Amino acid sequence: MRSFRTELENPTVEKDILDLEKKIRLFHEGQIDDDKFRSLRLARGVYGQRQPGVQMIRIKIPYGKLTVRQLDRICAVSDEYSNGKLHITTRQDIQIHYVSLDDSPKLWHELEKDEVTLREACGNTVRNITASELAGIDPAEPFDVTPYAHAAFEYFLRNPICQEMGRKFKIAFSSSVEDTAFAFIHDVGAIPVVKTIDGEERRGFKVLIGGGLGAQPRMAETAYEFLEEEKLIPFTEALVRVFDRHGERNRRMKARMKFLLQDIGLEELLRLAEEERLALKNKEIWVDRSKVDQVILPKEVSNVEVSIEDQDKFEKWSKANVFEQKQEGFYGVLVRLKLGNFDTTIARKLIDIVKDYAADDIRLTIRQGILLKYVRKENLKALFNALNEIGFAEPGYDSTADITACPGTDTCVLGISSSTGIARVLGDLIKEEYPDLLTEDTFKIKISGCPNACGQHTIAQFGIHGSSLRNKANKMLLPAAQILLGGGFDGENNPHIADKVIKIPSKRIQDAFRTVVDDHEENSTEGEYFVDYYKRQGKDYFYELLKHLADLESLEPQDYLDWYTEEDKFQLHKAVGECAGVIIDLVQTLIFEAEEKVGWANEAFENGLYADAVYHSYAAYVSAAKALLLDKKVKLNSQMTVISRFAEHYDDQFNFAEGSFVDHVLRINKHEPTKEFAEVYFSEVKVFLNDIDKIRKQDLAAEEA
Repeated sequence: MRSFRTELENPTVEKDILDLEKKIRLFHEGQIDDDKFRSLRLARGVYGQRQPGVQMIRIKIPYGKLTVRQLDRICAVSDEYSNGKLHITTRQDIQIHYVSLDDSPKLWHELEKDEVTLREACGNTVRNITASELAGIDPAEPFDVTPYAHAAFEYFLRNPICQEMGRKFKIAFSSSVEDTAFAFIHDVGAIPVVKTIDGEERRGFKVLIGGGLGAQPRMAETAYEFLEEEKLIPFTEALVRVFDRHGERNRRMKARMKFLLQDIGLEELLRLAEEERLALKNKEIWVDRSKVDQVILPKEVSNVEVSIEDQDKFEKWSKANVFEQKQEGFYGVLVRLKLGNFDTTIARKLIDIVKDYAADDIRLTIRQGILLKYVRKENLKALFNALNEIGFAEPGYDSTADITACPGTDTCVLGISSSTGIARVLGDLIKEEYPDLLTEDTFKIKISGCPNACGQHTIAQFGIHGSSLRNKANKMLLPAAQILLGGGFDGENNPHIADKVIKIPSKRIQDAFRTVVDDHEENSTEGEYFVDYYKRQGKDYFYELLKHLADLESLEPQDYLDWYTEEDKFQLHKAVGECAGVIIDLVQTLIFEAEEKVGWANEAFENGLYADAVYHSYAAYVSAAKALLLDKKVKLNSQMTVISRFAEHYDDQFNFAEGSFVDHVLRINKHEPTKEFAEVYFSEVKVFLNDIDKIRKQDLAAEEA
C-alpha cells in the first residue's frame, strides 16, 4: 500500500490515522499477528465482513446527532470508498460496507475534516454513547440529557482506561422515566431526575448498571436512585476501571460487566468502584449545559397553500410520525426507514429538505430511523410532500411494521440465517394481512442474524434470531428462526427480557407470526398489552401454540433454502481471519506492547496528563507480567489474575519496596494521580521492564543450552 500524509488541525487525530496506516502496513508485512491487528482495527471502526477482502466501516455518531455538513461528508466518503449505501444501527452509528482495508486511513481522514470519527466504534472499548432521540425536545423530560451524553463521549474517547478491556462497554441516556433509550440493557444506563435538596432543585440521574443482551441477556440493576449530575461521569469511570481490572478476558461469552456483577454482586462491585475514587483525575465533572444546546431554527416561510394528494396517508403520518415538542410551536418528525437503509442520493435530498424545514440537528434513532427537529406547524404539509417524494413519509414509526433488524448474513461474518429476509417477508405480511398494525405498536418485531442481539431481539414482543436445524432423517441443514416472546415494556412501562419459546424453520415464520397475532386478538382483554398477555398465559402456552411449526417430518424442498438467497444450499458460514500462516513470538509481542505503553505514559506525563500516565504505566506492568507467565500454563482470565499469579511465581526474583508485586502495582488506586506519584510510578515501571527483559533473555539462553 502507498503511504499518505494527513494535514488535519487536530494532531491527536492525525497521529491516530497515521498510526492506523502504519499498523496496516506492518500487518501486510507479517510483523503484527492477526489477533492483535484485529483488536487494533476494531477500536478504529474497521470490521471484517462476511465477504473476503473487504471491510465494514462503522462511523461513530455520538447520541445520533448529525449536522447536514457531517451527513454530506459521510455521503462523499461512501461514494468514493464504498458503494453509496448507508445503514443506521441500533446504536445510532452509520455503517458502510465493501471498503478496502488499505483505504480505511484515507476514509477516516476525510471524515475527520468535519469532526466525524471512527475511533472506538467497535472493539473492546466504550462504544458509541446512545441517547433518546427525543432528548432536548421531549415534553416528558426533566431536563435535556444531550450535554451529558456529549460530555461522556468526549471524556471516554481515547481514554487510556478503556482501550483494551476484556469486552465492550455500553452507555445510554434516556430522556425520561419512559426509558426510550433502553437504559435497562446497558452497562451504565442514566435516566434524568430532578430532586429538591435543602430547598434547591438539583439535577441528577437514576443509574442502572450491569445490563446487557446477547445470548444471555440480563436486566440492569439500580446502583443509585439519585446520583448528582457532577458525579455521573466519575462514577462511570470508576466502573470502567473496575471492569478493566477484574473483568473476564479469556472466555469471551463471559467477558461483559453483567457477568462480573452476577459473580461478585452489586454491593461488592460498588465497593470496588468506590476504591477507585482516589485515583480518579476528576472527582466531580460539571457539564457545560450550553455546549450542545445551540439550535439554528429553520427559516420562516410565507403562507402558501400546499395541496396533499394522499390525504389518508398524510393523516396517518401526522398521527404516527409527528409530535409536538416541548418548545411551543415546533414539531418533531420521525422518519421510518426500512431496516435503517438508504443511499447517498436520497441522503443528499434529505439534506436539502432539512435546510428548508428543520433545524440543523438530525438525530439517528436507536430504532434505525431519523428524527427531524423544530419543524414549524405551517411547514408540516410541505415537509410531508418533500419526504414523500424520497420515500421518507411512510406512516408507522416505531409501530409493528417498523421492524428492526441487523444486516445479518448479508454482510456479517457471524450471521447464521437471514435477518433481513425475515424482516422483508414479515413486512409484506403485515401490509397485506394486518394493515391495522401499520400504525399500531402492539408488537415490536426485532430480528438478529445470530444470538448476539445486534437487532435487539431479546427486548421485542416478537423477537427472532437466526439459527439452524438439522433434519435427522437426511442429515441436511436448514435455516431456522429462534422465536422469543414477551420482551419490551408492559402496560405499566416496566421492561422485560423476552423468553426463548421455540425454534422453527425460517420458511415458517409467517405462520408463527399469524398464530401469535391471531391468538392475542382473540383471547386478550380489551387494551391488554401483549407483554402482559404473554405473562398471563405463560411460556408453555405459546410453546404448545407454535409446536406444530417445529415438526421436521413435513419439510418441503424450499425449507432447506434461506429467504431470498442465490445459493442452492444452506450452510453455516465459518469466519476466517484476514491473515493466515503468520508465526508470532507472543511473549516478545507482549513485551513490545509494554514498551509501547511506557512510551504513551512518557508522552502523557510530558503533556501534564498525570492520570493518563499512571494508567498507561499500569497497563505496561500487566502486559510485561503476562509475557513471562505465558509459559507457566496458568489461567490468566483477568488483569487481577495476571497480577496475583506473577506475584506467586516471581516475587522472589524482585525486590519490591511494598513486599509484593500485587501491592506494588495496585498503588494505582491508593494514590491521587499527582505529578509526584505519576513520576515515581512511571520511573519504576521502566525499571521493571528492564528486569523483565533480563529474565526473558536468561530464559531464552537456558532453552538454547
